[in-house]
Amino acid sequence: MSILELKNVCYSYSGKHQNVQVLKNISCCFEKGKVYAIVGKSGSGKSTMLSLMAGLDIPTSGQVLYEGTPTSKMDLDRYRRECAAVIYQSFRLFPLLTISENITYPMELRGFRGEQAREKARELVRKVALPESVLDRFPNMLSGGEQQRVAIARALSMDSKLILADEPTGNLDEENSKNIIDILINLARQDNYCVIIVTHDLSVIPRMDVVFRLSGGELKPV
Repeated sequence: MSILELKNVCYSYSGKHQNVQVLKNISCCFEKGKVYAIVGKSGSGKSTMLSLMAGLDIPTSGQVLYEGTPTSKMDLDRYRRECAAVIYQSFRLFPLLTISENITYPMELRGFRGEQAREKARELVRKVALPESVLDRFPNMLSGGEQQRVAIARALSMDSKLILADEPTGNLDEENSKNIIDILINLARQDNYCVIIVTHDLSVIPRMDVVFRLSGGELKPV
């Protein structure tokens, strides 16, 4: 069974003179163990589609299903907290928290604290190829590539198998971009995550298992 599915999803909003349809009757499935890319130009609706998958918004019509259950029938706060791990272009780390505190924050929301959470943070920074010494630093002490690795580690701390990455390499140079994509691919293929990357960077296409192109509100396989 797919971990995430969109069924006949449409999304529109009221413009100044008329309704604007951003997404048109989108249907697709996403499975664990694969890395997906949704590509398209800026303004094509990629971020809107990711917001629907992340439970940050709801479709105008159609359904988003997580493990077969419509998200409209779920507690969306809990879904965002426990099911859909999102990685952003701008990292979105808490600047006044240490790296350890950033990574363990989602765990604390589920009741894991103290040494148990700290040990998990050590495990996760190793998984994203960072030294344990970063745990006591603050985000502004790290490079952009390192901050994005921390953002991935924080996503993994949710203990969900669904990772949604919104332009995860948009603020990085070519080398760091490759390293971040390497990490996300390994999570899918080695650790059985479902990784969905939303991007305008067409260079990632050859490395993906499945690629969709979003254009004119319609989603088509590449």
